[in-house]
Amino acid sequence: MSRRAGFRNPLDRRIAALALPAFGTLAAEPLYLVADTAIVGRLGTTALAGLALASSVLLFVTALCNFLAYGTTPRVARARGAGREGEAAAVGVQAVWLSLLLGLPLAAALVALARPVCELLGGSGAALDAAVLYLRASAVGMPFVLIALAGQGVFRGVADLRTPLAIVVVANVLNLVVELVAVYWLDLGIAGSAWSTVIVQVGAAGAYLLLLRPRLAPAERRGPDRRELRQLLATGSHLVLRVASLFAAFAIATAVAARVDTTTIAAHQVVNSMFALLALSLDALAIPAQTLVAEALGAGDVGLARRVGERIVRLSVVTGVLIAVFFGALAPAIARIFTGDPPVVDRATAGLVVLAVLLVPGAIAFALDGVLIGAEDVRFLGRVMVLALLIYLPFALATLLEPSLGIFGVWGALAVWMTARAVLMGRRFHGDAWLRPPA
Repeated sequence: MSRRAGFRNPLDRRIAALALPAFGTLAAEPLYLVADTAIVGRLGTTALAGLALASSVLLFVTALCNFLAYGTTPRVARARGAGREGEAAAVGVQAVWLSLLLGLPLAAALVALARPVCELLGGSGAALDAAVLYLRASAVGMPFVLIALAGQGVFRGVADLRTPLAIVVVANVLNLVVELVAVYWLDLGIAGSAWSTVIVQVGAAGAYLLLLRPRLAPAERRGPDRRELRQLLATGSHLVLRVASLFAAFAIATAVAARVDTTTIAAHQVVNSMFALLALSLDALAIPAQTLVAEALGAGDVGLARRVGERIVRLSVVTGVLIAVFFGALAPAIARIFTGDPPVVDRATAGLVVLAVLLVPGAIAFALDGVLIGAEDVRFLGRVMVLALLIYLPFALATLLEPSLGIFGVWGALAVWMTARAVLMGRRFHGDAWLRPPA
């Protein structure tokens, strides 16, 4: 065997050193939703349908703010690659400020607009009431969620992924314990599920702020810096377009499922929660791509940046195929973890099989996302996501015209969307435009 096979070469070792804790962090983060789904699912189909509506809104809003992590990581890593530690710290300081400046008004907006937004997604009756209750309680945690995103961006940029992993693991364990007490012992129902998560989010944000202090110490300015905030927002605007298109696809899928029937929307929630877990777990290889590509470009090594990208894509495809085969085989058993309602189990099983197929092109799309974010090629990412959404729309709307397509129609359309993303970003990667410095 060649000495460069497996993890013997330095690049593979560096990728593995970053990917393994990233995998733990990304896999653990959606466990908030997985725990909520499993616990609320035992309260009944109505509560599960309400959670599906509310969680779609929360995931969308949080994802819109993901630029606090994804925009911070490459800027911190590029500055470090060029040897500018003070600049790297300054980016982190402003990311924290921006999380506070955005988090408070977002929380207020979610409280005020909870009912009309859930109605727009197709909620009605008792399911709508449950969704509004969950969403309004969860809105309180939004500023703390954004602080955590900024903290993750800084730690990823300095190639420290173990600290976020430790915070997320502890937070998930606490969330499970507090939620079980709130929902079953205190009998607070779906509201107890939401409030328990908020309590843990406050604690996690405090941990990030405490552990970030030595990382941000080299920054010359500790208060808000309008120039740096504008730069973060400029990067963020393109990433927001990317994420808005991404979650618009899932919001449309949720709205379509809700309009089929209650059983389908409940099954969709099961599949959607597993997508969050599996997709973000697979996305673990994209995090090293962001850091390593940005570092290489900051140091002026274009060849290394391309080699990182090529290796990340290969590893992601192999991982995606393995996960798809294993997960598809276990689909019936996984569906039964979340609900004992036979019709929901049957439809969720069908959706989970389609999800397994989706993970193969998804492996390519997630890897290239990381590479292009690391290169700060965010303008292209925003545009390509809009184009992929336009390709997806006719397939998604087909289920509205023919409701008998059910869960197959909902998730089959998402598989088409994921394939379009992989193809469009693959064409970009094979060119040289993404290697140019950001404007």
